Amino acid sequence: MNNKTKKMVIAALMTAFTCIATMIIKIPTPTFGYIHLGDGLVLLCGILLGPLYGAFAAGAGSMFSDIFSGYASWAAATFIIKSLTAGTAGILFKRICKTAHQTDSTRNRNIRVIAGGSIGELIMVTGYFLYETGLAAFASGGFTTAAIAAGATASAAGIPFNIAQGVVGILICLVLLPVLQKIPDVRNMLSD
Repeated sequence: MNNKTKKMVIAALMTAFTCIATMIIKIPTPTFGYIHLGDGLVLLCGILLGPLYGAFAAGAGSMFSDIFSGYASWAAATFIIKSLTAGTAGILFKRICKTAHQTDSTRNRNIRVIAGGSIGELIMVTGYFLYETGLAAFASGGFTTAAIAAGATASAAGIPFNIAQGVVGILICLVLLPVLQKIPDVRNMLSD
């Protein structure tokens, strides 16, 4: 099987795993959202598959979990936000790797995961805050200054929960990546 086909198959698997990880354990939040384990897979998508395939797999898997879980109004935003999260984490993981002279130490790998994951998860937190602010403003009758301010105030309540989800995602990625690196094809993908 050639590399492109292999990458597409792994992207399809990661899409399914991301969807399942997002749906399997849901911790409801007071803001009517939920904290889940899917962000760990979102970060892994970007790191393993790179910014193109990884972004698509992360976005599609997360979007499908929203659709299947009754959050269809969030699906399009989730696709964009999680794609950007994975793509950013993947790009930063690879760039930090190159600037570190391809050092393959555990410490170096963890620093790359934490750095890329942190920026990626910051995009996730910001993206959901902006989307929820827009939804709240729209629901209150329009995009007036007062409606946007009220929407931002209401949406700010979700920030700590999204940060917690991002931290859990980084931790999951830190645990799973060394395990996955034992697979020869995964090692090859990371060295590309």
